[in-house]
Amino acid sequence: MTCFSSTDESAHYGFSVCMLLEQYRSRLRWEEEGVVELGSGDATAISDVVRALPGLRVAGYDISATSVEAARANIADRGVADRYTVEPGDFFDQADAAGGPPVSTVISNPPYIPAPDGDIVMPELWGGVRGNDLVLRLLKAGYDNVITAVASYSDPLETVRTAEDLGYRVVNFLAMGLDYGTYSSEPKVRDHIRRLCAEGRGWAGDDQYMVAIALFTRNPDVPGDRAEQLLRALQIAV
Repeated sequence: MTCFSSTDESAHYGFSVCMLLEQYRSRLRWEEEGVVELGSGDATAISDVVRALPGLRVAGYDISATSVEAARANIADRGVADRYTVEPGDFFDQADAAGGPPVSTVISNPPYIPAPDGDIVMPELWGGVRGNDLVLRLLKAGYDNVITAVASYSDPLETVRTAEDLGYRVVNFLAMGLDYGTYSSEPKVRDHIRRLCAEGRGWAGDDQYMVAIALFTRNPDVPGDRAEQLLRALQIAV
């Protein structure tokens, strides 16, 4: 099993998480509680966030043994092993074993490639038929604050509407345009993305799409609702 890496996307994810945590520092309570992470990957992006935010502690989980090994090496290289740990295993099983969400805030850049099935070039990136399976599962896991990636071609409208039904608001986000890479360009995936967009379940250009890192919250102390702005920003790819 290989470990997925994308320099541009990882940099965007890390920068966005850092900015959102810093902007809402006093209201998300992460300095007292820490945060948890679903799918740490090689931990490069969040290692840099932990270095930038001295009060931050992150407990990450990844189901890939290869990713956990790479993550631990990167965390050690950056000197943040005292505040950033990555354990092997299913993130959702860990939360269940703890009797529910152990902290208020979870961060994640989950797999979001949509395809009819997981038989794609890199199965670890499959996010379900519409690409948003893990995001929806994360929103339903009970955390008050969810910082996660929302891709323009992975049925973001369903994601946002489901979040609203669960009591979440999109209080802020940072969006970035990306070109199709190796995995989005696979013919099976590209054709499926086109069908989703034609059905009104996403937006994408011929070879580009948008990804936003958004903060969903149910915390009444965090003001604002930019859900419609988020959806409009994701349509820029068209």
